[in-house]
Amino acid sequence: MSCKLLLSAVGRRRLHKGFAVCGKAFLSSGSPKVCIVGSGPAGFYTAQHLLKAHQNVQVDVYERLPVPFGLVRFGVAPDHPEVKNVINTFTQTAKHPRCSFYGNVNVGEDVSVDELQEAYHAIVLSYGAEGNRSVGVPGEDLPGVYSAKDFVGWYNGLPSCQELRPDLSCETAVILGQGNVALDVARILLSPLDALKKTDITQPALEALAQSRVCRVLIVGRRGPMQVASTIKELREMVNLPGTRPEMVAADFDGLCHILSVCAPPDLPRPRKRLTELMLKTALEMPTEKEQERRKKASRIWGFRFFRSPVEILAEPGCNRVAGVRLAVNKLEGSGEKAQAVLTGEVEDVPCGLVISSIGYRSLPIDPTVPFDSRRAIVPNSMGRVHNAAGLYCSGWLKTGPTGVIATTMNSSFDTARSLLEDVESGKLDVSSAKPGSHMISSLLEKRGVKPVTFSDWEKIDDLETRRGEVSGKPREKILTVAAMLKVAQT
Repeated sequence: MSCKLLLSAVGRRRLHKGFAVCGKAFLSSGSPKVCIVGSGPAGFYTAQHLLKAHQNVQVDVYERLPVPFGLVRFGVAPDHPEVKNVINTFTQTAKHPRCSFYGNVNVGEDVSVDELQEAYHAIVLSYGAEGNRSVGVPGEDLPGVYSAKDFVGWYNGLPSCQELRPDLSCETAVILGQGNVALDVARILLSPLDALKKTDITQPALEALAQSRVCRVLIVGRRGPMQVASTIKELREMVNLPGTRPEMVAADFDGLCHILSVCAPPDLPRPRKRLTELMLKTALEMPTEKEQERRKKASRIWGFRFFRSPVEILAEPGCNRVAGVRLAVNKLEGSGEKAQAVLTGEVEDVPCGLVISSIGYRSLPIDPTVPFDSRRAIVPNSMGRVHNAAGLYCSGWLKTGPTGVIATTMNSSFDTARSLLEDVESGKLDVSSAKPGSHMISSLLEKRGVKPVTFSDWEKIDDLETRRGEVSGKPREKILTVAAMLKVAQT
């Protein structure tokens, strides 16, 4: 019998004071109080599994911002509303009678991890990846150079990014990186305004994009088409984006037709094969008459540039502003996912007025008492158990690094929840002694002048945003500052 079927069977039996881990029924010992730090997908998926698998567990979720849902709210592209449907599931979890949400609480500043450990049997760190990976080249601090994380935060309403105000007065933008976030940014820069007006993109971003002169976006990667990190869905959206046409370099695809024709499925996974075929078709095949007509009318251009690494962001002569990117030309050694980009000694300059670095997010340490691997930017762990820190767990990007999609995070978070529950059952995590939980933390926060935002407080914000959106035909119009969020929550 599968793990899923076993869990279902256990659920039907409604074991008294029991829980199930991968189909095995366990008797609970005490009522574990668990604190989760971070209310993004990793935090809520961890909470969801704990609450379903253990009938006595109490889960409190702490979030730095007054609003929940992390990258689902602030990272998912505005024109991908279907991805945000997971918020419905997270809302059910937050409203579970054994779950509480405390927004506007900055763990590491308002309350320490040591204090949380006094109050709870277990702490799960799920606060994601708030930092940027540095490109590490001269000129990356010039005006006109932005990280994709900040740029995405700007158009998605992340309060800390509302001062960004990117200058979109140039014609050519260069995006460094070829993952899904890079394609999201390219798509937002080039999308017809009428399409964006129906999304939850922020009004200031909409106004800036209405004035934008960006009409050409180059998406640069250090390796080749066979290593591109985006998925076929995002690439297909670019290929079919109204008002745009692709601009590829045919030489970048030399030899790929042969590789695809001789590689058997075991050598080349089907998703990679389909993605590469779509790139080849877009770059090399003669379009249909209908597609030719569409491309002829296009006023905006996008394209991949492969085998290129940035070595310098160039400034305008006599002006402290980006004027271009100097790219090193690479060749590949090896093949497939393990292929390495090696410098050839050649360089080329690409004129542009906007550079967006999309080379990955990076987790940051939260508290000196928590182990942190600064090289890999993760909390060192085994199946979510933090090394050398009893009662401390991690899930999501803090556990794995910034990789995968929401479904990947879900599975990883479920694994962490299972590890925690296995430790309860084995006695490795002692839950026999009573813990004060949120009562202790609430008292500390009150003394420190911190007023948490409850989930019902968030629903006031949600209601106002939704009503504001209805006025202009949008799903919501987001509140853009923490102060404004708190004002609504506390009325």
